[in-house]
Amino acid sequence: MNPELTFASLALAEPILRAIGEAGYTHPTPIQAQAIPQVLAGGDLLAAAQTGTGKTAGFTLPVLHMLAATHAHPHPPGRPRCLILTPTRELAAQVEESVKTYGKHLPLSSLVMFGGVNINPQISALKKRVDILVATPGRLLDHVSQRTLDLSGVEILVLDEADRMLDMGFIRDIRKILALLPKKRQNLLFSATFSDEIRELANGLLHKPGTVEVAPRNTTAERVDQAVYEVGQKHKRELLAHLIKEKQWFQALVFTRTKHGANKLAEYLSKHDIPAAAIHGNKSQAARTRALAQFKDGSLPVLVATDIAARGLDIDQLPQVVNFELPNVPEDYVHRIGRTGRAGAAGHAISLVDREELKLLTAIERLIKRRIERATAEDFIPSAGAEAAHDADHQREPLQRRGGGRPGQGQGRAASGDAARGGNRGNGGRSSSVAKTDGRTQPRPHGDVDGNRRPAPRPDVDGNRFDGNRGNSGRAPGADGNRAPHGQGRGTSGRPAQRPALFAAKPGSGNR
Repeated sequence: MNPELTFASLALAEPILRAIGEAGYTHPTPIQAQAIPQVLAGGDLLAAAQTGTGKTAGFTLPVLHMLAATHAHPHPPGRPRCLILTPTRELAAQVEESVKTYGKHLPLSSLVMFGGVNINPQISALKKRVDILVATPGRLLDHVSQRTLDLSGVEILVLDEADRMLDMGFIRDIRKILALLPKKRQNLLFSATFSDEIRELANGLLHKPGTVEVAPRNTTAERVDQAVYEVGQKHKRELLAHLIKEKQWFQALVFTRTKHGANKLAEYLSKHDIPAAAIHGNKSQAARTRALAQFKDGSLPVLVATDIAARGLDIDQLPQVVNFELPNVPEDYVHRIGRTGRAGAAGHAISLVDREELKLLTAIERLIKRRIERATAEDFIPSAGAEAAHDADHQREPLQRRGGGRPGQGQGRAASGDAARGGNRGNGGRSSSVAKTDGRTQPRPHGDVDGNRRPAPRPDVDGNRFDGNRGNSGRAPGADGNRAPHGQGRGTSGRPAQRPALFAAKPGSGNR
C-alpha cells in the first residue's frame, strides 16, 4: 500500500469520497489503486488479487462514479444499468452492502437477489427503479423466465469471484445471461486467481482488456501465520475444543468438508460450552444470515462452515481460521485462510491433519511453495472414550417423513426435494412402503439406503427405483426416479425409451 496515494487522487466524485471517509478509509489498496483508474477509463478489465485485498471496492467505487455521472430521470423500472454476478448468496449480500455504503450520498438505487428466500419481495422491488443489481445466476434466471426483469439496459457487467463461479458449475448460466445483455457494454472480471479456465472465459468475454494482478497466483497472505497439528480424525474435535478454551479464541471460523460434519461439530462444541453454529447449502437463508450476523457481532464465537463460506465472506479483523479437515482441492486452502489477515491485518490459520490427509497437505505445500510449521498441543490428553463417542455421534439415523411420525410411516418421497416437486410419484402419491390388509395398514419389510427407506424386494438403480418388469437387464436405461405408467415411454424393443437424467437440466440450483 502506497502511503502517498489517497482516494482523492483517483478522481472519484465528492459524494463517494465523503462516504469512503465516513467508512474510515483514506488510502486505496494495491488492487484498488490499479483497477479504479482503468475502470474509470471505460475499458474492459481482468483483475486478480488475493482474497481480503479490497477487490469489491475496486469495482464498486468506479461503477458508482460512472453511473452517478450519467444519472437521468425518468428510468424504466426493473431495468438495471449495472449487473454484478456473484457465486454465493452471502457474497451477493455483502457486495450490495458495499454498494450502499459507498453510494449512500448518491441518487442511485440498488437491489440484491438470490435464491433460498421468497421471490415476491424481489418482484415488487423490480417494479421500481434499479440502477445496480447484485445477483446469483440461478435466481437471476428465475426472474428472466418470469419476465420480471429487463436486462436490455445493462451498461456495465461485473463477474465477481469468477473462478468460484466456474468451480461451482455456473458456466452454462453465465452464457445464458450473456446472451441476454446488450453487446455494447463494459465488462469487468474480478477473481482471486488467474486460472487457465478464467483466461479462457476472459478471451470470449473481454475486448482488449486491461490486466491487474497484484499477487502471484495461489499465494497465501503474508500476514497469516499458519500451523499444522497432526492428530487422528476421531480426536480432532476434542483438540479443537481444547485449543479454543486454552487460547481463548473469541472468534474462529472453522471449515469442514461436509455438511453433516459441520452440523455434528457445531453440536459437539455447543455441548461443551462453546457456542457454535453451522452454515452450509442445506441451511435456510434465514438461518445462514442469522448465524453470520451473530458471528460478526461477536455473540457467536465459533462458526462452522463448508466451502460455500470460503469465498467472499468479509469479516473485519477475523483473528482465527481453522481447517478441521483439509480441502480436497489445494486452491481452496488459499481461499479458506484468506478469511483472516485481510486488508493488512494480522491473522492466524491452523489445520488439524489426520494421517490420511498427509497427501493433501503435501499438495497444499507444493501449491503455496512453502512448508507449513508443525505445532503440538503439549498439555492435550485425549479422553479414554473419545473414539467411541465420535463413532456414536457420527452414526446417521434414517430420515423421518415430514410432519413427524414414526420411521416406517414414510410417504414414498424422493430423497431430493427438487425431485419430489418435479417428479411423478408412483402409486398416485401413496407410500409404496405400506400395504393394506383387511382395511388395516401393515408395514412391509424395509432396507435402509442413505437414510431413505425402500421396499426390500425392489432393486436399486443409482438411488432410483424401477419396475422389475421393464426388462431383463436388471437396470433401467435413463432411470430418473419417476416411474412411467405401464406401457408408456417404451421403444419398439419393449425396453424403456431413453430419458434425460432428472437433474441434468438444473443449472445453478444451489443458488436458487
